[in-house]
Amino acid sequence: MVPSLRDDFNARFNPEKYDSFLRSLKEACGVRIRFRNCETPCFYPQNLIEKMAAYGRELILQLVNNPDYLAAARRAIPPQFNVPKESSHPEFIQVDFGLVRNASGALEPKLVEIQGFPSLYAYQAVLAEEYRKAYALDAELRYLLGGLDPDSYRELLKRAILGDHRPENVVLMEIDPFEQKTLPDFLLTARLCATPIVNVREVKKEGRQLFYERDGRRVPIHRIYNRVIPDELVRKQQKPPFAWNSELDVEWAGHPNWFFLISKFSIPYLRHPSVPATRFLDDFHPLPGNLRDYVLKPLFSFAGCGVIIGPTERELAAIPLLHRQEYILQERLEFAPVIETPCGPTKAETRIMYLWSEELRAGPILVRMGRGAMMGVDYNRDMDWVGSSAGFYFPA
Repeated sequence: MVPSLRDDFNARFNPEKYDSFLRSLKEACGVRIRFRNCETPCFYPQNLIEKMAAYGRELILQLVNNPDYLAAARRAIPPQFNVPKESSHPEFIQVDFGLVRNASGALEPKLVEIQGFPSLYAYQAVLAEEYRKAYALDAELRYLLGGLDPDSYRELLKRAILGDHRPENVVLMEIDPFEQKTLPDFLLTARLCATPIVNVREVKKEGRQLFYERDGRRVPIHRIYNRVIPDELVRKQQKPPFAWNSELDVEWAGHPNWFFLISKFSIPYLRHPSVPATRFLDDFHPLPGNLRDYVLKPLFSFAGCGVIIGPTERELAAIPLLHRQEYILQERLEFAPVIETPCGPTKAETRIMYLWSEELRAGPILVRMGRGAMMGVDYNRDMDWVGSSAGFYFPA
C-alpha cells in the first residue's frame, strides 16, 4: 500500500532472509509456530491506518455507551456463560477491517468483525520486532498505535493482565493450553508477566475460591487472564471444575461476558460508514434472492468456524427456526488485493488491537494476508506470501 516500501522490500527479499526470520521467531517464542507467518509485513500509509484505528474506537464506544444495546446483548448471553461481576467496559477488543475501493478508487476500511476478547497481544509485538530485525527495516517504522512505543506497550499490557495482584496469583487460563496453536503467545505472556499458564480443567475450587497447583502447593487465583472461548468449551464438551456463572472471589482480565457483548451480535446494531449491511438471519422475510452476495456467520463462533460465503437456500433451510437468531447475514464485500507479491496481488485483513485499562488505546496492528475467499491462517495453508503478518507505518 506504500509502493516505494513494497518495491524496495520485494527487491531485497530472498528465501534465506525468510528462513532466518522463521528461525529467529521460533527462538524468540521458545516453541514451534503452528500457523503460517507470511514472508512479508505490510506497509500502511499513516492516514489509512489511523483511520482504521479511529473507526474501531468509534465502533467500540458506540456499543459500550448504548445501554439499550447492552441490555439486548446481555439477553443473548447463554445463562450458563453469564458471569457475575461484569466489568464496566471490555479490557481487550479486536476490530478487523478489510479494504475496498470506493467510486474514486481510494481504499476504504470496511468492518469484518469486532470481538471483546484477548488475542495475540504478546506475540504480535514480538512478531513485528522479528520482521524488523530479519529484514533490516527502517528504524523509524512503527507497529504500535496510540502513541505507544515497545517499552510503554509492554508496561500497559502487564498492567492490563496483572491489575494490582502478584504475578503468581494471576493465571493465563485456557483449555489444554499447551496443545493450542496460540501457545507462542501464551509463553510470551507468561514470560512478560511472570504468570503461570493454567489448564482450566485442572483448576481447583473450594467455596468461592479457585486454586492451581505449583510445586506441590495450592496457590490461590485472584485474577484470570481469560483465553477460554465458550464455543470451544461446548464443541469439546468440556466441563470445568467450576460453573462459569458461579459467584467466585476472582477478578477477570478480560471479563468473559464481553465475548458475547462485543461480537458478531453487535454488527446489526452498528451505524457507521465502515459497517456493511448486516441483519440477523431471522429478520429476513423472505430470504434475499442473491444469496451469493452474502456471508452467513454464527454469532459466537471463533476463527471463522461455521462461516459460509454465499450460502445456499438449502444450507439456510437446514438451520432450525428456533436457532436462526443465532446467525447473521452480512453483505459480502470484494476486498481489494492491495499487496503486490511475487505470487500476485494479495488481500490483507487488518486487525487493530485495543487495550482498555485506564483508557481505551489502540496498540499493535495484526494482519492476515490471503488470496482465498477466507482470510484466516487456517484457510491459506498451501500458498506462499500469505498468512499471519504485522503492520508498519511511518509516523508524520
